Amino acid sequence: MTLTTDRPDDSGAPPPVIRSPQLNVVVGAAGGLGRALVQTLLERHPSDLVLALSRSGALPAAPGLHQAAIDLTDEASIAAAAARARALRDSIAPGSLRRVIVASGLLHHADGLRPEKSMAALDAATLARLFAVNAIGPALVARHFLPLMPRDTPAAFAALSARVGSISDNQLGGWYGYRASKAALNMLIRTLAIEWSRTAKRSVCVGLHPGTVDTGLSRPFQGNVADGRLFTPAYSAACLIDVLDQLAPADSGKVFAWDGSEVPA
Repeated sequence: MTLTTDRPDDSGAPPPVIRSPQLNVVVGAAGGLGRALVQTLLERHPSDLVLALSRSGALPAAPGLHQAAIDLTDEASIAAAAARARALRDSIAPGSLRRVIVASGLLHHADGLRPEKSMAALDAATLARLFAVNAIGPALVARHFLPLMPRDTPAAFAALSARVGSISDNQLGGWYGYRASKAALNMLIRTLAIEWSRTAKRSVCVGLHPGTVDTGLSRPFQGNVADGRLFTPAYSAACLIDVLDQLAPADSGKVFAWDGSEVPA
């Protein structure tokens, strides 16, 4: 919501726009890209509040920053985080929760989880683990957070997807669980967008592809990245916020890359 003064000043300049404070939520805020998203939001809109949600790790204290725990594999934890967001929202105004960004993702882990190179490596427990974090978790975040967002003013829900989740763009194979879980996320986003549009016609629900970002998630796989295509977290975060803020309701349900291009389904 924006407020304007009643008339221009004596210089004839247009009246200044006074922006109402908003609440932004970042899930997965302890990760490299999640931290950068939090920082970008705090720097761009100093009057806003940012609720940083993470399973482990605390961010340095900063004006406007609030923190709480969340575990995407535990729905009770997601519900508790949503209750915290509701309290912060109501401390500003009922319609002030304008952005929710899920920046969590699982590709590999120090306990031995690695992307599959062939079907021989497929494992039911690993597939279930990837789906729990990359698809089911974000869907449950949407279940608990979308009802807190405004119906009559613009709002945005986004989850980090990946180009490798595009079915039509898959030319290399491999990475079965990660590809499939991100493809499932894309379908969940599309379905959520259809339902949400019935009551929040000015809002968007999208997937965001951040490019290859120099974080722990991509570090073991950066050897083949083309020159100029390995992004800092700060650069990718700034691009993603720019893209998100430029989307219109007609874009809802789609996946967009860091440069604003649409990622094919």
